[in-house]
Amino acid sequence: MSAPVSKRLLGGAFVCLIVILGCDSAPDQSAPLPEVVVAPVEQRDVPQYVEWIGTTRGFNNAVIRPQVKGYLRGIDYQQGSVVDDGQLLFQIDPREFQADVENAQGELGQAKANLEKSEIHVKRYRPLAKDGAVSQQELDDAEQNALADKARVLSAEARLAQAQLNLSWTKIKSPIQGVADIAVAQIGDLVSQGTELTTVSQLDPIKVSFAISQQDYMMLAHARSAQDDGRSLESAGAILQLYLADGSLWPHAGTPFILGRAVDRKTGTITIEGRFDNPGNVLRPGQFARVRVHVGDLKNALLVPQRAVSDVQGQYLISVVGKGDVVDIRNVEVGVVDGENWVITKGLAKGEQVIVEGLQKVKAGMKVRPVSAKQAKSSSSSSADKPTPQAG
Repeated sequence: MSAPVSKRLLGGAFVCLIVILGCDSAPDQSAPLPEVVVAPVEQRDVPQYVEWIGTTRGFNNAVIRPQVKGYLRGIDYQQGSVVDDGQLLFQIDPREFQADVENAQGELGQAKANLEKSEIHVKRYRPLAKDGAVSQQELDDAEQNALADKARVLSAEARLAQAQLNLSWTKIKSPIQGVADIAVAQIGDLVSQGTELTTVSQLDPIKVSFAISQQDYMMLAHARSAQDDGRSLESAGAILQLYLADGSLWPHAGTPFILGRAVDRKTGTITIEGRFDNPGNVLRPGQFARVRVHVGDLKNALLVPQRAVSDVQGQYLISVVGKGDVVDIRNVEVGVVDGENWVITKGLAKGEQVIVEGLQKVKAGMKVRPVSAKQAKSSSSSSADKPTPQAG
């Protein structure tokens, strides 16, 4: 083959190769647009709340301690159960105190006998002194002895009353109705006035103690003043919502009933105690409590689903499908969270469409095929219902 012919063949092959490669690298105009799920920007009033962390406490808490020293003889209540006002809880060995009562009774009897004898002498000496049979000095001595014996009777009566009181204190009773804790002391322990035996707490209603900042307090005070014609915070009514450790909302709203006297200088907070109904004593002292209060509504707020918002190094981004189904990625400013939605304070307008699914597929300026969540769900259900092709 001659050289010119070879050159022509090689040139033709090179041109064909370029055409083939060019055809493979050209964009496929028939490729479908990426599908994204969009949701409209919603506008409505959003309730605003403030929250604080608190702790549940018994409404009344009575620490049970003995009034007298002695050996614990009995535990007479079901530990951890509800006890009545005046119900017997513990017994201390009463024998020593019973002996004191009997001894005091003997002293009182002797004092009364001495007083009776002294009074007889006075009655006898008075006519004799009048007749001069006894001296006035003897009559005065008899009267003084009678007065002294009368004082001894009063002292003996007080001694007996104290002995009887000590004896009664060997039976330790509950001063309130409530739930009695597990006994700290055990039978046979030597107990005294400083020994803690158990605690009885009134749990229905139960109170929740929480500290709020002075700024929050002033906000609440102004809000209640505007709504209640200046009524105090304590009379605001059932405005407290209680959330428990598992995130559940307690079904009974609470009322703030005690407001601390002053702001703590160290923490800048003031203590509030709220009262909540607690049927069945379900809530117990010491539980975690999250207290929430409604302080008004944010008017005409713009909301989008939280999944539409991306946090990229502290900047919040939202992908908006605009005219011609073209994606516009915007920086926005966010406000409070309302359920599954986020309030957007800047960067969006009512009715705009934001991408909630398929964010990883898009970039700014890309054209997409937006569908609603209902359409996407319907499409996926239809695909799932199609029969799977069988292999030949």
